[in-house]
Amino acid sequence: MPRATIHLPYTVEHLSILDAEGNVDAALDPNLDAALLLKLYRTMLLARRLDERMLALQRQGRIGTFGPIKGQEAAQLGSICVLRDTDWMVPAFREAAALLWRGTRIEDLLLFWAGREEGQAGATERTLPIAVPVATQLPHAVGIAWGARYKHDPAVVMTYFGDGATSEGEFHEALNFAGVMQLPVVFVCQNNQWAISTPRAKQTRAQTLAQKALAYGFPGIQVDGNDILAVYVAAHEAVARARSGDGPTLIECVTYRLSVHTTADDPLRYRDETEVRQWEARDPLLRFTTYLEGRALLDPARRAALEGEVRDEIKTAVERFEAAPPPDPLDMFDHLYAQRPPELSAQRQELAAALSAISHRTAEPAGGKGR
Repeated sequence: MPRATIHLPYTVEHLSILDAEGNVDAALDPNLDAALLLKLYRTMLLARRLDERMLALQRQGRIGTFGPIKGQEAAQLGSICVLRDTDWMVPAFREAAALLWRGTRIEDLLLFWAGREEGQAGATERTLPIAVPVATQLPHAVGIAWGARYKHDPAVVMTYFGDGATSEGEFHEALNFAGVMQLPVVFVCQNNQWAISTPRAKQTRAQTLAQKALAYGFPGIQVDGNDILAVYVAAHEAVARARSGDGPTLIECVTYRLSVHTTADDPLRYRDETEVRQWEARDPLLRFTTYLEGRALLDPARRAALEGEVRDEIKTAVERFEAAPPPDPLDMFDHLYAQRPPELSAQRQELAAALSAISHRTAEPAGGKGR
């Protein structure tokens, strides 16, 4: 018996407004306010210079392993700037630019990557802590959106993840639930072409990652993730859809990880540096700089002044980070539950008694008691 072939037509749009040289398509330019554009530029510059400083700090042993963001700043800032303070941000672990935009302090980022959990305590309201396990934050984002719907809270949830996360079960569970319930979630995929050492081509046969949304009943769009204007336009439309009750959107930002996956990684073992150089020519910071110069919002003198401001801001933050008091071991019990369960309270009391005994012995005069 011959089998019928069913063709399901679908279209995934690709949006680009700034080309690789920073030339703008005037018909698509959102013509953002000058103050917003300059704030975006300064935050992008701050994120880039902080990334470079953190890499130096890690190599010097002053912080631990972290995931650099170089090359992905436009994907983060073009999307996060659309949110209101009353909206939610649910990050993965490579969203330093977006976290800075939301008000996270530099020293808190440094504390976290130095292995100190109190760095998470500085997260701004409605900004979740950094989530290192791949894709585990996505069901959380959907749960927050469902809770907001239940409480008649008009908030939108924006969550970030990489292309590698689309191979995890949590990704599909989150998208399916968001689609079924038509929840106000914007899924921002930073497709940086590599899931550690696995290239995008070996993760899925799908032509785009954006089209995965169609299986769950909501739109997906692919944008040039190094084009901050294109990301802004896509995110603005997606947030408006979510806020009006029209459900979720998946935005695939096609970008590139110009640096290492984390500082524990050596990309020279698995990728060609020729590819890296090709993407360096599409650097989002250079592209945005050219656009702003074309609008007479930026010139060499202003750029130099901003470089100085950013350098001083990072220097001061590093000094505050390194002057922070040593961590209190008891803090480990304070950030797991809203209400600490009895068994953890008992463990905390036991540790507190042990630490007190150690402190008492250390404070005794040399030679012991009675001398």
